[in-house]
Amino acid sequence: MVVFAAHMEFKLYQMDVKSAFLNGYLKEELFVSQPPDFKNHDLPNHVFKLNKALYGLKQAHRAWYERLSKFLIDHGFQRGNVDNTLFLKSKGEYLLIVQLYVDDIIFGVTNSDLCRDFSELMRSEFEMSIMGELNFFIGLQIKQNSSETMIHQQK
Repeated sequence: MVVFAAHMEFKLYQMDVKSAFLNGYLKEELFVSQPPDFKNHDLPNHVFKLNKALYGLKQAHRAWYERLSKFLIDHGFQRGNVDNTLFLKSKGEYLLIVQLYVDDIIFGVTNSDLCRDFSELMRSEFEMSIMGELNFFIGLQIKQNSSETMIHQQK
């Protein structure tokens, strides 16, 4: 997506979903033992039934992805044909591209109104920390200006 955005000459932005995996709903019944610091001393053998996913569960990634992708599709996005973590939305001649990477979201727009609308849409459903322009992603440093996009790993 970074290369495509550079080619199309639009800026990329990054946002992070706070406690993303807690937003994923489990389809199956799942029970966990009481954590050591939260044991009920009157009922030490009782277990907890989970309603939502937790970090560390093998189902957590899938549950979060299913919730987020359904949310995006319900709001007019189309899932990419080749990459299932890529979502597209067009509004007239303008384009919004969203790439999911676990709980990080990078997105690029050809119109600043779409950027603001997308940020507001995501905040209406999820607790977000909007980080602004994309500077660092999966170990890569990204510098964007009006004439070029540079990718490096100096750190």
